[in-house]
Amino acid sequence: MKTIKLGNTDFEVSQIALGIMRMAGMETNKAADAINAAVDAGINYIDSADIYGDGQSETKFKEALKQSKVNRDDLFIQSKGGIILDPERSHDGLVFGARYDFSKQHIIDSVDGILSRLGIDYLDSFLLHRPDPLMEEADVAGAFDTLQREGKVRHFGVSNFNPQQVELVQSWVSQRLTINQLQFNVVHSGMVTSGMHTNMIDDGSIDHDGGILEYSRRKHMTIQAWSPFNYGLFDGMYINDPKYPELNDKLQELAEKYGVSKNAIATAWIVRHPAHIQVLLGTMNPEHITDSAKGADIELTNQEWYDLYFAAGNYLP
Repeated sequence: MKTIKLGNTDFEVSQIALGIMRMAGMETNKAADAINAAVDAGINYIDSADIYGDGQSETKFKEALKQSKVNRDDLFIQSKGGIILDPERSHDGLVFGARYDFSKQHIIDSVDGILSRLGIDYLDSFLLHRPDPLMEEADVAGAFDTLQREGKVRHFGVSNFNPQQVELVQSWVSQRLTINQLQFNVVHSGMVTSGMHTNMIDDGSIDHDGGILEYSRRKHMTIQAWSPFNYGLFDGMYINDPKYPELNDKLQELAEKYGVSKNAIATAWIVRHPAHIQVLLGTMNPEHITDSAKGADIELTNQEWYDLYFAAGNYLP
């Protein structure tokens, strides 16, 4: 498995990470199989959040880790906090947030809960889970300092922040922000599209992210790409979806060329970008984990990268 340096640190981590959002409700032995498959594929990075499965994903991970062949010290474990869920605000089984909360006490309590559920003594990294417009300087800085001083968190980052929001938090805290989680894939590719459509007035020129891709490269922040196979927020997977016939044909063509799955080619498209983006896999299927992870070791040609981009419905100005 290809490795990358995490942000501006000297830590070498796998370019593919395993997200455990869907681990809640699994049989423990099946969850352990997912962990073993990830490690066998070269993955040493685990991503979670306190709201995944209303905390049950982390509880299940603790149980599964005990049954797996993996030791905690073999893994870089990350979680996120700051979203307060409201069970009354739900749709199609999904529970939405009541608010964001970056108060000092909530951040500290969130990490304490995460550590308890995961059954570990510290997090390798903790991320603020989406920007809270009501966040206060003293709260965020105080929480980070306390968590670092008590040895509960080693690195810090954010999720779904734009450059100015990152700069704002970075101006408050003494710790270097090393990570930003952002949705990115060949279909959800606005971060690269807006850059190529600079000085245009077409839809592709609309910059929804404030130049976050280029900003992250300048600041040596690792972008972690979530939902690498999904279009929209909860709309579904583009792989094998009849709405994307040209893209699936091209994915299949390259999958046959490189002897891997379509998922691996979709993964390879992301890691081909020189920003050294880390891909967060959300599947709990051992076979899918193994297949998708192979994409980290495939280096698409420049033309293949562009051909996939075109097949997804994009064009060059």
